[in-house]
Amino acid sequence: MLALGVATPSALAYSGAFQHTQSVGNRGADVAAVQHLLRQHGQATAVDGVFSADTATAVKAFQQTKSLPVDGIVGPKTWAALAVQVREGDTGEAVSALQAQLNAKRKLSLKVTGTFDAATKQAVTSFQSHAGIGADGVAGPITWENLVWHFDYPDFAAGLCDKDPDGNGTANWGTASTIAQLEAAARGFASTNQGKIPLGDVSFEHGGAINGHSSHRVGMDVDIWPIRTDSKQCSAGRITWESSTYDRAATRQLVKAIKAAAPGHVKVVWFNDPVLIREGLTQPLVNHSNHLHVRYCAKTHPSSLYTC
Repeated sequence: MLALGVATPSALAYSGAFQHTQSVGNRGADVAAVQHLLRQHGQATAVDGVFSADTATAVKAFQQTKSLPVDGIVGPKTWAALAVQVREGDTGEAVSALQAQLNAKRKLSLKVTGTFDAATKQAVTSFQSHAGIGADGVAGPITWENLVWHFDYPDFAAGLCDKDPDGNGTANWGTASTIAQLEAAARGFASTNQGKIPLGDVSFEHGGAINGHSSHRVGMDVDIWPIRTDSKQCSAGRITWESSTYDRAATRQLVKAIKAAAPGHVKVVWFNDPVLIREGLTQPLVNHSNHLHVRYCAKTHPSSLYTC
């Protein structure tokens, strides 16, 4: 949390929509879409939602075929070359990418079959109406751009619990990579048997100003609460690093799990525990004694605040 803002989600139509850059270390639905689309273009890669060195190799091979800069990073030009217009009756990996995206971004349960059936068309049309773009049921460049841009919502069964300290309701939406990297950290921390990770605000579904924060507008800032010695951080009261029930060792494990789940994609973790600061795990920031503020980043982003 930083300064106060207005709790109003941004308008639809996503005038600032862009396809989030994906590179080695990223996870999530957008990475899975990249992998499906690479396969559509004849590049062999697993579809596991993890941007590995093998995925980067496939991206480089694809970029070479399209005379793009061969850097293994999926930025705007590579996204545009990967995206394939699909409509009812089409089949293939591009349709699978579309179905997986719709499931993640609209909380649907389409079967990822690679066949553009009536249910898929209905889901596309519904998303287009939701986004304020032409609702024709055809997934063309504008639909792909807005769909990839759209935020994702966490699976709380992954080891998270929902906290709402600023009255923003379900302001838990983030970029697909932010959410998947957070979920992976939660699963990793869950293996320590020290309770779930309490999740505060991330962003509204479509970004924009949010009460209690000057950041948290682009789906890449995440507030989580420190761990307690009784592991009841999801059910008991909120604490600071100075509280008698604060568990520094467990919170240290949590920070390490966050960074391990997103190698090269955690820009900073703000939290005022002086020991963790000395260890180089967190950085100090005013009003950050009772929660950790994780800022994720991408290789390129419209704001330099979020560039790795």
